[in-house]
Amino acid sequence: MSKELEEGQNLELDWNKLEKAVAGTKGIIPVAVQHADTKEVILVAYINKLAFEESLKRKMLVLWSSSRQELWIKGLTSGETFELLEARVNCEQNSLLFIVRPNRGGICHTKNTKGEPRNCYYRKIDFATLKLENLNQ
Repeated sequence: MSKELEEGQNLELDWNKLEKAVAGTKGIIPVAVQHADTKEVILVAYINKLAFEESLKRKMLVLWSSSRQELWIKGLTSGETFELLEARVNCEQNSLLFIVRPNRGGICHTKNTKGEPRNCYYRKIDFATLKLENLNQ
C-alpha cells in the first residue's frame, strides 16, 4: 500500500475492494471488531466458518484474509493479539460483531509517529473539503 493512501489527506475510496477481495470467494461474511473498553470500532474484516470456529475455540481474534485467501490469526506475527470477549450476530445473520480486548496495543498495520500501532479508523473526513484529518499521528 502506498504511504499517500495510508497517511495522506486525499480521500481515495476503493469502491471496488469488495468486488476484488471476494470475487470467487464463497462462505464469508463481514465482521466489525469493537474495542471492549473504548467501544470504538477498530476494524471491519471478513470471516469464514473456519475462522469463526477458531475464534470461538481460541477466544481470540481469527479472521479470513481476503487479500491472501487464508486464515488470519490477528497478531500472530506482530504480537498485537486480541482476546475475544463476546460475539454477536445481526438480525439477518449475515454479519458479526466481535467485542475484543487488545492484549498489547492497536490493531492496524500502520503506526503513528511514535511507532505505535493504531486502530484502523484513525482519519476523519472533513465534510466541506473531503480532506482527511489524521487523529492519531
